[in-house]
Amino acid sequence: MPKIKVEGRHNLEGEVVISGAKNSAVALIPASILCDEVVNISNVPNISDIDDLEEILNYLHADVKRDKDNVCIDCSNTINRELPSELSGRLRASYYFMGALLGKYGYVDMCFPGGCSIGKRPIDLHLKGFEKLGAKIKEEDNRFIIKANKLVGTKIYLDIPSVGATINIMFAAVKAKGKTTIENAAKEPEIVNVAMLLSNMGAKITGAGTSVIQIVGVKRLHSCIHEVIPDRIEAGTYVIIGALLGKKYRVSKLIPSHIESLTSKLKEIGVDMEIGEDYIDINCNNIDNYKEVDIKTLVYPGFPTDLQQPIIPLLTQCNGISHVEETIYENRFQNIDDTRKMGAKIDVYDNRVATIIGKTELSGMNVSATDLRGGASMLICGLIANGETVIDNIGYILRGYNDIVGKLSKVGAKIEFID
Repeated sequence: MPKIKVEGRHNLEGEVVISGAKNSAVALIPASILCDEVVNISNVPNISDIDDLEEILNYLHADVKRDKDNVCIDCSNTINRELPSELSGRLRASYYFMGALLGKYGYVDMCFPGGCSIGKRPIDLHLKGFEKLGAKIKEEDNRFIIKANKLVGTKIYLDIPSVGATINIMFAAVKAKGKTTIENAAKEPEIVNVAMLLSNMGAKITGAGTSVIQIVGVKRLHSCIHEVIPDRIEAGTYVIIGALLGKKYRVSKLIPSHIESLTSKLKEIGVDMEIGEDYIDINCNNIDNYKEVDIKTLVYPGFPTDLQQPIIPLLTQCNGISHVEETIYENRFQNIDDTRKMGAKIDVYDNRVATIIGKTELSGMNVSATDLRGGASMLICGLIANGETVIDNIGYILRGYNDIVGKLSKVGAKIEFID
């Protein structure tokens, strides 16, 4: 695996165009299993998670064709077979095949999903939802066997508004008999995007984007064309980079309302921004006067946990003491050790609250990506540090950021892959 080398403290000028949402695309692709015809999905990001999902589809005998950011999937000849750990263990989103295969075949045999080690992410809510719909679940040797002679709609209350559980239950419910109601459902934009795909295929879904989603089961889903929404986490990451280094810098092809929790905090800090219909212009001229801010991660529409790590480097450049409280995952501060080594003054309490004392200069060094968003955080540290920073374990970063080296190079960053 190559590494990424960054030469810090170069101002950025130009436009960064946002790709399709990773967290949407990784659910939309497994959803194609539910259809016996061709599904065309556009604006799909070119990231390694999509490569892994394509391999799973091929293993299930789907016909997958990719052309740039377009993916054409024909599941008319798929077969249902055990998903081994060497496939499902590569990424967390492999669990979406549980709901999709259960909805289509009434039977799933797969090993536990993989993903970043950012804390406990149990799938008990998914499994409870499947059981409510009539499935029987057997767990043995880190493997799940889920079987349903018939799925029947019912009322399902989620203890927490889990994105994964909401989507997986939707997948299982679209062909169930009768009406399924999901209460305390997740409200993220990715939920709406997935529900729209299913609706385009003929599913009957209402309430996506609210806390109550209703699905009336149908017997068959048909061919459709669908577009992945812009990636709000990628957009937020590049907006943060602009707040640190941007000069005549624009982040485009995004939906600003999806990252209002971020932009409101940036306004508190004092970042100079112009927010348009599908773009944000950022200028870092006021960086010497940036003020401290307090952040608490919450489910959407609150501040996203996926932007907690990327915003840490910005907080090191704010005057005063900032606080970040992580309420979603307990291992989301793994990147702090390397950030401290670069010169940041950060204390972490109970692995839940970080105190960042600014303003501090950072110095380039060899660091490692501990997870996807932690890797993005270290890359941002490298962009603002004195000297060169080399980041290894970059497979995590490539899981979620489409052409990140190319996009940053285009706006003036000194960044490259090295062996």
